[in-house]
Amino acid sequence: MKMVTSPHILLVDDSVQELQQLSATLRAEGFRLSMASDGRTGYQRAVVTQPDLILLDLIMPLMDGLSACRLLKADPATRHIPVIFLTAKNEPEERLRGFQLGGVDYVAKPVLAAEVVARVRIHLNRRDIYRPQRDAVMTPSTNPDDVLFEAAMREIREHLEALPSIPEIAQRVGTHDKRLGQIFRERLGLTVSAFIGEERIRQGRDLLAKTDMGVEQIATQVGFGTGANFTTAFRKRMGMTPTHYRQAIQSQPPELA
Repeated sequence: MKMVTSPHILLVDDSVQELQQLSATLRAEGFRLSMASDGRTGYQRAVVTQPDLILLDLIMPLMDGLSACRLLKADPATRHIPVIFLTAKNEPEERLRGFQLGGVDYVAKPVLAAEVVARVRIHLNRRDIYRPQRDAVMTPSTNPDDVLFEAAMREIREHLEALPSIPEIAQRVGTHDKRLGQIFRERLGLTVSAFIGEERIRQGRDLLAKTDMGVEQIATQVGFGTGANFTTAFRKRMGMTPTHYRQAIQSQPPELA
């Protein structure tokens, strides 16, 4: 007879009081529990223990919840695990940012233990949504540098319009700018700055080909201060202005465009 094990929850929070309160409640409900007090340790524990669900505080030392979620969703070994954020910053912008990173739910602090249990059960009952990917990822974790690389590329691609500094990008994915630069050079032969420049031109090229947005609007969306700056960089990289590129694309037969 096959033994059925209870769901395993990973609780990541730097508040001793919150850890004690929630761990007591979750254990009383029959859940198996692992705990961590910062985002990096939480990510590492998730890789090793493969929990069924993660309760992740947003504000923590060393690595916050958003940075930890970036790593969790960049790593094939953990991206399938549902993440519920615990936060005292119950603002719409913060919620949207968490959902964009892959979180499935939020619980506002101070938490009501019964609400946490209810939300945990809801998302555990939805595990079949995530299981199609699960068999493919139950292998040893990828190289940590690969995870950082994927998380940083995603951060850059999703925030070109208002991109933070390279040290801040590195901090958001849990490293420092020198290491991040080394990782990019090893994998792409480019500095982080050079990759950002290439990505801005790539996205600008896609928008020119697939939309009717004006050059100024595209320039803003991909992070150039002005249309003139975008045009200068585009001509240098592509050998023609954005306008000429769009005309060339539109003049091609549909099967070649």
